[in-house]
Amino acid sequence: MSQLFTPRAVGPLTLRNRIVIAPMCQYSAIDGVPQPWHVQHLGRLAVSGAGLVIVEATGVEAAGRISPADTGLWNDDQEAAFAALISGIRTYSDTPIGIQLGHAGRKASTTPPWIGNRSVTPEEGAWTTFAPSALPFRDDWHTPVELDEAGMQRIIDAFVSAAGRALRAGFDLVELHAAHGYLLSEFLSPVANHRTDQYGGSPENRMRFPLRVAQAMRDAWPRDKALGARFNGSDWVEDGIALEEVQAFARALHDMGYDYLHVSTGGNVARAHIPGGEPGYQLPFAEAVKAAVPEANVIAVGMIYEPEQAEAIIAGGKADFIGIARAVLDDPNWPHHAATALGQPESLPNQYARATQTTWPAYDRIHG
Repeated sequence: MSQLFTPRAVGPLTLRNRIVIAPMCQYSAIDGVPQPWHVQHLGRLAVSGAGLVIVEATGVEAAGRISPADTGLWNDDQEAAFAALISGIRTYSDTPIGIQLGHAGRKASTTPPWIGNRSVTPEEGAWTTFAPSALPFRDDWHTPVELDEAGMQRIIDAFVSAAGRALRAGFDLVELHAAHGYLLSEFLSPVANHRTDQYGGSPENRMRFPLRVAQAMRDAWPRDKALGARFNGSDWVEDGIALEEVQAFARALHDMGYDYLHVSTGGNVARAHIPGGEPGYQLPFAEAVKAAVPEANVIAVGMIYEPEQAEAIIAGGKADFIGIARAVLDDPNWPHHAATALGQPESLPNQYARATQTTWPAYDRIHG
């Protein structure tokens, strides 16, 4: 029996396999409202055979969007659109659907990547950005406003409100976004957080605000729904977050009642050299978190695209789930193809059943 295709519980939610489709920004929303693009994109992933699909990073307030085209969950129109999207998926798929809630911090008010990945100009509707310190991500990006206590409380309240909207919209899971150089990741990292008050300096101080947000989310999100967090294992620079700090943050989240820990890297330093072309390049950080919190559910992500590679990670106890992103954009049936490659039952929906390994003579010629 393939370990990749064994069920496992994530808190109150049991996933049928260990494949998680990680959040992937689509930069296709209008005023934070998901559009028909999101309907087809997420609907297709919901029938891919994955154990869980997580919706892209979604801003908890307008200032928290990465770009003007990000999804949001701070008003009724956005909530209603997500509710309709989930309701539609439920007519043909029971795959659990989660949503990643986040705040972009100093990396907000930027353009989608295909427009240049630059700061939005005033003529394009630029807005004020916020961060732990008044340090721009790059010299040519917006300089953020350093958050004061009132601003931090506003953001905590926005996370809690967005969690309530996610619950009403019908999501099965919420993921707290504390990775990739966005706001909570900025607080955690010494390269982005230069504060000298109780929220900066020592690792304990840098964790203080992210853990306040995490606790507020844990208090707001019901225990009969799954709750997880994504955070960085490394900034890929010597003066970045230390691995022991990552492990301490992971332990704090787990002890708080988080159901899984999703380990990523990067995004706090524009100059960082990230070996993103190496298979499994982020896996050592997930392994380190698993070693520090062995009882936790850990998701590994990052250039994991071969079924045998994913199987070895799970079978070797290096992580409990595999996050798939660009591999499933390239091949929306990646979970199905992984199942057949590992000798597991085929998982395509009935409507596609004529294209399986056992029903289509060309399958093996194409997939080997």
